Amino acid sequence: MKIALEITPNLEPLFGTRDENLRLMEDSLGVRIDLRSDAVHVEGPEDGVARVQRVFQDFEALRRQGVNPHNGELNGMLRLVVADPATTLRSLVDSGKQRSAGIKRCVQPRSINQRKYVEAIEQNDMVFGVGPAGTGKTYLAVAMAVSAMNAKKVNRIVLVRPAVEAGEKLGFLPGSLQEKVDPYLRPLYDALYDLLDAEKVDKMLEKNVIEVAPLAFMRGRTLNDAFIIMDEAQNTTIEQMKMFLTRMGNNSKAVITGDITQIDLPNPRKSGLVDAINVLEGVEGIRFCHFEDSDVVRHALVQRIVRAYESAKTQQQELPLGIAEGLPESMQVRADTRESRTAPSAMHPAKPQ
Repeated sequence: MKIALEITPNLEPLFGTRDENLRLMEDSLGVRIDLRSDAVHVEGPEDGVARVQRVFQDFEALRRQGVNPHNGELNGMLRLVVADPATTLRSLVDSGKQRSAGIKRCVQPRSINQRKYVEAIEQNDMVFGVGPAGTGKTYLAVAMAVSAMNAKKVNRIVLVRPAVEAGEKLGFLPGSLQEKVDPYLRPLYDALYDLLDAEKVDKMLEKNVIEVAPLAFMRGRTLNDAFIIMDEAQNTTIEQMKMFLTRMGNNSKAVITGDITQIDLPNPRKSGLVDAINVLEGVEGIRFCHFEDSDVVRHALVQRIVRAYESAKTQQQELPLGIAEGLPESMQVRADTRESRTAPSAMHPAKPQ
């Protein structure tokens, strides 16, 4: 089947950077799209051609309504559209508008897993978002919290994060207690200021409508009518995780996010997030959402970096123990020689004087 689609004014954003959106539709729907001076020619299976035509029609209708998503958002929405025949650009924008009431930016999932994550938060009282950096776990959780508060579903937002340094000791931090913990909570502030006006955020923080606190301050509390988010949950101990999960009160939601490949605890095996994944899987009312490197929505390089580290980790696991730890073979030989030299002295300790 072959059709010609009219080139309407301001259609170029639909094509994407270097026509990446057209290539996405071609690869996913099995069609061929040719740009001509007078029209866009689409050739391929009837179903694929019809879906491409629907995308063009929806984009034009949204443009006339004043909806102009930037390329990153548009590419993410198109990935959802080509993956699910029942999904359209219009339906995605409409659902995004409902979630974005009172928010500066449109909250729109950009991948299948992000969409499942958002839907899980809407349908469950406790959700775990686990995956690599840059997959939108924290940002989407904060956006859903702001949306719930604007819809009067909750009365306040509580943002929690363990105060653990990423591989280095900062030592003594000057200032008040809040000023000491603020550096650890900065990513949560960044998401709030990106979604709401700065004055509104400051006023909510002042009135404790939005509370940002380190995990250590949670013991003994009961959080009613609250949307609770714990970020960097991989850096909690097993005891801290159990303590946090039991803070939920009536009419509350909890979202726990973390990346089990970036644990900064002295003993990674004692991570509360890793333990919770094993213990709570299958518990009614709790949902686990796992993200992959394909869900990364930061700079394109971030996705490649995550993949490179995962690949290197897999290769290290397959290598012999010494090499997997990063020691060249020559160093291993020297180490073995030293061990053999020191062995006799260990077997025959010095006589007491």
